[in-house]
Formats: sequence, structure tokens, C-alpha cells
Amino acid sequence: MKAQLVLENGARFTGEMFGAIKDVSGEVVFTTGMVGYQETLTDPSFAGQIVTMTFPLIGNYGINFEDMEADKANLTAFVVREKCDKPSNFRNEMTLSNFLKRQGVVGLEGIDTRALTKILREHGVMRGVICRGEPSDAEVSSMLSSLDNSDVIMRTTAKEAYVLNSPGQTHVAFIDMGAKQGIISSLLDRNCKISVFPATVKPEEIDAVKPDMVFLSNGPGDPLDAPGTADTVRALIGRYPIAGICMGHQIIGLALGCKTKKLKFGHHGGNHPVKDLSTGKVYITSQNHNYILSDLPDEVEETFVNVNDGTCEGIRHKSLPIQSVQFHPEAKPGPLDTGFLFDRFLKGVR
Repeated sequence: MKAQLVLENGARFTGEMFGAIKDVSGEVVFTTGMVGYQETLTDPSFAGQIVTMTFPLIGNYGINFEDMEADKANLTAFVVREKCDKPSNFRNEMTLSNFLKRQGVVGLEGIDTRALTKILREHGVMRGVICRGEPSDAEVSSMLSSLDNSDVIMRTTAKEAYVLNSPGQTHVAFIDMGAKQGIISSLLDRNCKISVFPATVKPEEIDAVKPDMVFLSNGPGDPLDAPGTADTVRALIGRYPIAGICMGHQIIGLALGCKTKKLKFGHHGGNHPVKDLSTGKVYITSQNHNYILSDLPDEVEETFVNVNDGTCEGIRHKSLPIQSVQFHPEAKPGPLDTGFLFDRFLKGVR
């Protein structure tokens, strides 16, 4: 079925709709991964977004349910230059098209993804719609005006508290802002007992389980839309070691007095270089975020910096056991260069 992606600046791209057949709106972003499209599809940090893959052929190794980063696809729509309908891989269980259809996610293929990416790089991330046929400007305007992604954290956080691996050595109170399975697995692999809490958790709920440390996960959207999570973390400062990744990094920063700002087109993909300021070593990292920390207070120091644009990629408190990173040490997808950070997070506890 013919369909169009229309950006809020009026740019139109015509392609073929696949997967779920419906009209949708979302924030249009691009990600630079050559592989890992399944992890992209299921990463909760993409909730509310229309995701464009810059690599031209997507779906060639199919879908398998072992590599899911959440129990369902979380993005709004998936845009590709060309999809593969005959995947070849011994782990393949389903085609990309069938997976999107089952998940209720719109796919769009056949557009010039290179041109779309250049527009987003020049003008920044913007809202967009994918509609069947050729929607009028009035229809597009109506859909864009009703777009609201302020609830994406609540859409993806845990619905209630639960416990994983209860015999574990280190007890982690894990605040789920829209967590990837890879982060949880990385902690389980290090023999942690994990008490998972929704983003709405209160300090007294964490105190009740007597954890050894508090850990905040990744998640979608604007950290200022988090449901009081920064206040909870602020109340826990000085009482527990605290660590976080991506959205968790931003929430910890807010709790410590940092500010946040939105990037022009975000960091999405598995090839982002960051520099460790303590060693000068550069790591290639997996990233997926539109917001960063800025205006660090005196008691907070920067630990990693983005080599491409100089933005903050990690912080730690100068006197308390608090540290976080903007990138994803667990990868999924991407390089495993910084997996050692999970051991660093836990070092202050053991």
C-alpha cells in the first residue's frame, strides 16, 4: 500500500507501507546501526518515535525471540530503504514484515533514507506522520498537533515491583525507566539479586528492601517528564551507592543539580566514540538518546566526553559513590568495549 512520511517542515517521502496498516505520528529520528535492528525495534528508549535505519537493507537475518530487549516492540514506526522478505539465518523465526504486523507497528519501505537523514541532521529531529495515500496538509497538521510523548516513560516502566535472582550476592534496587533486558542480564551475570521498581517508586519503598545499591535504567523521552524519579533519587543520595545508564544517568544528574538539554538530532547507533577523561582512552559505544546533561555543579565531575560533539557522556560525584554514563555498556546492539563499567558500578559495594 502506498503511504507517505510527512515531516513537520512539509518534506514528503512516498513509499510502501508494511507491517501494521494504519496512520501514525511520532518523533522522527535516525539510527546508524548496520545490524541490530531487532534490538532497535524492542528497545523501550524508542517509544513514541518513528525510527529510520540509515543502513539500506534491513531484515536479512530475520527475527528471533531470544534477542528481544523487551517483551514487545516499543517504537511507533520503522522506516527502511529496503526490507528483506527472505531472511537467511539459522536463528531466524520470523520475517521483519510479519513481526511488525504481529506487534502492531507500522513499517515504511522504499523511501530515500539518505535524504531523510540529511534533513534531520541539518534541521534537527522533528515530528512526523506516516499516512496511507497522500494526506492533506490539514490532516497532517491535525495529527501533529495531537502528538504527545510526555507519557512514554509510564508506557514502558514496570507496572509493579518484582524480584529477580533472589539468591544473588549484591542486592540492587533497580528503578525501571523503560529498561533494556541487556542491562538486567548484565547485572544478573554478575550474581546480583535485583528488586525491580517502577519509575514512580518512593524512597521508603526502596528502604524497605534494604538494598546494597540503587541502579537506574535507560528509558524514553524527556527526563523532565519522569514521574518524580529525580526527587526519589535526591532523597537517597548519601544513603546508598547509586549508578545509572542513559535516562538513569540524566535522572541522577538532575538529582545532583545538573540541567538537561535536547540535542539537535540525538545519538542513536552503535558507533559513537567516547573518551575516558581519566585515561585518555577512546571507546566505541552504543547510544540511544535525545537529551544530555549540562551545567554540572562543583561537586560533580565529568568522566566521559563524546569525541564527536564534546557532550557529557558520564559523571561521578566527587565524594559520594554515585556514577553514571550516557551510553550503553551492555550494548545490545553494538560493541562490548565498555562492559567493564558494570564491574566498576558494583566495585564500591562488594
